[in-house]
Amino acid sequence: MSDTGSGLRDRIGQELGVSAWLEVSQDMIDTFADATQDHQFIHVDPERARAESPFGGTIAHGFLTLSLLSRMAEDVDMALPGMQMGVNYGFDRVRLISPVKAGAKIRGRFVLEDLTEKAPGQWLLKLGTTVEIEGVDKPALTADWLGMQFTKMDG
Repeated sequence: MSDTGSGLRDRIGQELGVSAWLEVSQDMIDTFADATQDHQFIHVDPERARAESPFGGTIAHGFLTLSLLSRMAEDVDMALPGMQMGVNYGFDRVRLISPVKAGAKIRGRFVLEDLTEKAPGQWLLKLGTTVEIEGVDKPALTADWLGMQFTKMDG
């Protein structure tokens, strides 16, 4: 095994960092609705959502909140030395716990759960992720996020 991951391996079980707060605006929700063709009123019709939903207004799609993990991860240094690129590898578990209301601010918290060299220069990271909502006790979501990092090979 390469020693590329040795520094990060020492941080297994530790928090790698927390992102900055990110506002989830109605415009962001509407754009996501257009991209996914999911125009359910609880996402895109503020008046109807206020009158007919239990949320008191529009909420972000759960998949929008999940997709924002990529943006939030940019704020946290989790790159291995010599990383050339990183790709999503999937999720072992995702739970949508609390709705994210339009205008709310969210942030990501990332814990390194595991780091495995799958092949020379290919590292699988398992991140325990939590998306927090400012001023709300329960998180928006929790997930075990898998990412593959490709590092430069010596030689």
